[in-house]
Amino acid sequence: MDSLPSFTPSCPRVSVVIPVLNEERNLPYVAARMPGDVHEVIVVDGRSVDGTVQKARELWPNGIHLTQSRSGKGNALACGFAAATGDIVVMIDADCSTDPAEIPAFVGALIAGADFAKGSRFVLGGGSADITPLRKFGNGALSALVNALFGTKYSDLCYGYNAFWRHSLDAMRLPDHTQSASAWGDGFEIEALINVRIAASNLTVAEVASFERDRIHGQSNLNVVRDGLRILKIVLQEYAVVRKAGISRDGRPRMTIRLRSGSSERARLAGVSGFKTS
Repeated sequence: MDSLPSFTPSCPRVSVVIPVLNEERNLPYVAARMPGDVHEVIVVDGRSVDGTVQKARELWPNGIHLTQSRSGKGNALACGFAAATGDIVVMIDADCSTDPAEIPAFVGALIAGADFAKGSRFVLGGGSADITPLRKFGNGALSALVNALFGTKYSDLCYGYNAFWRHSLDAMRLPDHTQSASAWGDGFEIEALINVRIAASNLTVAEVASFERDRIHGQSNLNVVRDGLRILKIVLQEYAVVRKAGISRDGRPRMTIRLRSGSSERARLAGVSGFKTS
């Protein structure tokens, strides 16, 4: 097996948040690709009915293991973010579609000056083995709409592989995870909600090339039409909030370079951050 990226003690502490729901068979693959020197792994369970919880505790005995307060991916992430103690927070999926071995590239972008490192399947070096033509079309249309309304240059709005410095949580304004009543943002729309609210902030964003892998076991709970409409609603609602608040174009995110996997720029960032890439 190829050696995986790892971090040195001089790096910021990295917390990895993984929402899980019946992913017992997939978690060993995620663990095998995880850099060995992350500060903590936070597994947030959505009340799985298989052996997910036990498997997660076996794989990460020193990790933080939570049961989410409500239901939905958004709520799981909010619970995980609240428990994170690292300087940098990384959000990945438990189905093996997001590769933990790419984490150093995201961390490198943050250390190089970005506040928020946004994964993209559609920049040079990125790609997907999973996306369907319908999902790709919808993602492209929604990305174009956000770019037009918020003045951004996002190439991939609906991708859940992101990393950020802890201070970026203020801009996200996530639903209160301590409340029992369901809230807007609890579902799959969470990724778009985060990206749009970052877009309305004055944070620096870097797009990092990422390759989306096939889910190894099980089926996704994503509904393309239903969740696509929820994302559209989020975009329009958030734009209305921005207009009402009178936020100018100067309040929109500063887009930094787009990093492609394996590039000399990525290697330079790896040297700046102090972690190993081989």
